[in-house]
Amino acid sequence: MANVLKMAAINSIATLVRAGYSDRHIAAVLHVDRGTVAKYRQENQNPPNAPPGSGGDPPGHELQNPQKSPTGPDSQCEPHRELILQKLEQGLTAQRIYQDLVEDHEFTAKYHSVRRYVARLVQKSPQLVRRIEVEPGEEAQIDFGTAAFIKTTDGKRRRPWVLRVVLSHSRKAYSEVVYQQSTENFIRVLENAFRYFGGVPRKLVIDNLKAAVKQADWYDPEVHPKLQSFAQHYDTVFLPTRPYTPQHKGKVESGIKYVKNNALAGRVFSSLEEQNSHLLDWEQRVADTRIHGTTKRQVGKQFEDVERSLLTPLPVDAFPSFHEGRRTVSRDGHIEVAKAYYSMPPEYVGRRVWVRWDARLVRIFNDRWEQLAAHAKCEPGRFSTNPHHIPKKRVSAVERGTDALLHDVALIGDDARQWSQAMVQTRGIEGVRVLAGLKALAKKHDSVALNNACRKALSYGAFRLKTIRELLQRDDGRTQQQFDFLEEHPVIRPLSDYSLESLTAFRKDRNDERITG
Repeated sequence: MANVLKMAAINSIATLVRAGYSDRHIAAVLHVDRGTVAKYRQENQNPPNAPPGSGGDPPGHELQNPQKSPTGPDSQCEPHRELILQKLEQGLTAQRIYQDLVEDHEFTAKYHSVRRYVARLVQKSPQLVRRIEVEPGEEAQIDFGTAAFIKTTDGKRRRPWVLRVVLSHSRKAYSEVVYQQSTENFIRVLENAFRYFGGVPRKLVIDNLKAAVKQADWYDPEVHPKLQSFAQHYDTVFLPTRPYTPQHKGKVESGIKYVKNNALAGRVFSSLEEQNSHLLDWEQRVADTRIHGTTKRQVGKQFEDVERSLLTPLPVDAFPSFHEGRRTVSRDGHIEVAKAYYSMPPEYVGRRVWVRWDARLVRIFNDRWEQLAAHAKCEPGRFSTNPHHIPKKRVSAVERGTDALLHDVALIGDDARQWSQAMVQTRGIEGVRVLAGLKALAKKHDSVALNNACRKALSYGAFRLKTIRELLQRDDGRTQQQFDFLEEHPVIRPLSDYSLESLTAFRKDRNDERITG
């Protein structure tokens, strides 16, 4: 059986094709066969339009083997040796140490002097690394790490997470602190980053976090469906790295260390807002003004001059805010969403479905993201039931409505029809159950008797089912059967036996019997 790509991979191929990448490049970054990419390109009817150099390795691949030159005996850092050692013990980087020396001790030497001095102290040897540089506006790398402690008013300390989004070309970055690694927080930080940059990169490189996240709450090796919708909205694509390969997003990995060791090390904040305000100021005042060690250019200037204009423009509307989750259809044909209940077609009882909901609408999908049902959002404890989701054999007479019941009652007879119509006009909505009760009586009593009872009740102006029952019982108990009299029968004497002559003869015979006796 041929391999079938998941929806996340298909969406990623379509997005990269629209961005103009070649089949070879798309196959490499998504780890799929080049023929598969060509097949989906043809299905989408997008002509190939690969940018120069995308047929093989992206431009800018090179091997670097930086060597640190030994520090001379006349280093201007020597007078601050003890202070530098203390800061190294605190875990501060050479960049942070250099900043503190300039601000607090009127240090006049260059940063590279501090870096060489620190390298000699810690005695670290350089390692061979492979750096991959990308075109402006092409890629951003995303990762998170632990942030600085937040100490609340009651004295408790809480450690949040810092998310950092780094544009791979200019190294322009955005950092934000959150308490939870939820999908909603991840999307909100990305949107804030896009607005901060003024555009969207064509690819977003993320970590799988398979060992840390068991459920699809942040992002799974298969991109979370909500993130797929987010990527389609912003016309970008998520590219998860292989598990346990942080070097595939080395720019943001080093960026996280830069934030932790430079912006946040040794600091404690009183709230998330205070820490985020500090990070925003630090990004603009420190991170953007530095000369990056690899690009040899000032980060902020390189972004403004080269990369900003090549980002994909922001869409008119922000990504619609909604919640998402998996639900199982219960035996009564409903699912529970935010403590309310929504119906599903009966064939989905016991099956798992996807649900997306916001303040106005609840939408239900299958695993192929085909919409199965939609309901208006209702209050907790309420049921929203679509009549088409109820099998006909499960629909009660009351649920069918007044018109349907009146039509059924009219089949009993004209008297029953007239009484039912008058009853409904008199009692209103209460009459629906009375009509259902009258239909039930038709199964137990003759239609003639039932019509007679309805005619009498209508003449009395009585419109309760109790009256109909009493009239039916009265007729059943008091009605006598009529018989025709017989004029002749063997056991019946003729009338002539009761004439005057017959009576006189009878008396005479009786007297004679007494005399002889």
